[in-house]
Amino acid sequence: MKYCSSCGHSVEHKIPEGDNRHRYVCPNCETIHYQNPRIVAGTVPVWDGKILLCRRAIEPRYGYWTLPAGFMENSETTNEAAARETWEEALAEVNIEGLYTVIHVPHIDQVHMFYRATLKNGSYGAGEESLESQLFSIDEIPWDEISFPTVRQTLEYFIADREQDHFPLHVSDIRFQPTRKAG
Repeated sequence: MKYCSSCGHSVEHKIPEGDNRHRYVCPNCETIHYQNPRIVAGTVPVWDGKILLCRRAIEPRYGYWTLPAGFMENSETTNEAAARETWEEALAEVNIEGLYTVIHVPHIDQVHMFYRATLKNGSYGAGEESLESQLFSIDEIPWDEISFPTVRQTLEYFIADREQDHFPLHVSDIRFQPTRKAG
């Protein structure tokens, strides 16, 4: 951020008085510009024992398989966002069955929330952000082509929980681990 969205003046990056983090602060109008994590909401949509995945038609991870999910919009709840994203990406209407995973991804300032869901009528397709969508049985999931660690983690939880026929809420973190150079 270079300029204040309130008055247009150049901003400074500093810790405001009484705070403990660096923020963009306007020295002219004294507006503190807070930046907060973004929420990604999606579903684990199931029909006839199979999981619906979408092949991404956008970057990042173009061509890789994902659960239908995307950024939450203002004026909607997380479950509304999950259902909307499932419609937009997979042209599938779902019954939301409950919050399933909350995965914090602090190195990219995101929180990913997935809901268990069932397709309402078994129909699906490919929305604008998907090349295709497809129902996969557990043994057909294209693990080498899964788009994001949060999707992989959610699928792994789902498979293990399905074997137990018990679907608790999973809360976890995925943190970036920089590789170390030998030396």
